[in-house]
Amino acid sequence: MVEKAFVLRCRRSSLNLTHPTSLQHGSWLNEPPSWSLAGDRLDVVTGEATDFWRKTHYGFTRHSGHFFHLESGGDFTAELRVRARFETLYDQAGLMVRLDDETWLKAGIEYNDDAPMLGSVLTTGQSDWATGPFPGDAGDFRLRLTVADGVLRLQYSTDGIIWPLVRLAPFQKAASYQVGPMCCTPERAGLAVSFSDFRLSQPNGKALHDLS
Repeated sequence: MVEKAFVLRCRRSSLNLTHPTSLQHGSWLNEPPSWSLAGDRLDVVTGEATDFWRKTHYGFTRHSGHFFHLESGGDFTAELRVRARFETLYDQAGLMVRLDDETWLKAGIEYNDDAPMLGSVLTTGQSDWATGPFPGDAGDFRLRLTVADGVLRLQYSTDGIIWPLVRLAPFQKAASYQVGPMCCTPERAGLAVSFSDFRLSQPNGKALHDLS
């Protein structure tokens, strides 16, 4: 029943993508010191001590990470390919969806406990953090994010074919969302990241356990 309900929510969603879906039409929240955009490839070098986090455990709030976003125009599915060498504690890059400073999710690879880990941070006033081992080449991976009728679904892929589920969570309904590539380096500067193969479309309507 959960699976069928998720499909129905996706099909009923009222996405109206009035904005172009190419990265060529994106804009920065916290522009990095070095970046370039050619075709569908966005290359970024992070600035020093950049991060997205709110309160939990550490007590501080940071909203200085680099986020290159488009407006979804409604509910959506977004996909992205990420390539980087994660080497320093909390190096991170991936995909983000944001409503405001207190309502957002970031997901991707984050380096901690001496390894690149697959993680996500969902923030609604305060941040949580879900993380675990990444079963593949963390230097080249893909993410898929669907937001439909107040539900967020996060998937990853090592090959662009199989998309296991990472997270299913409630997320605030809105007329439009900011969505796109994200990267941060809380403990340094200089992480080079290449983002490509970005797609933004209507919610794909796939069943919850359809991994295609």
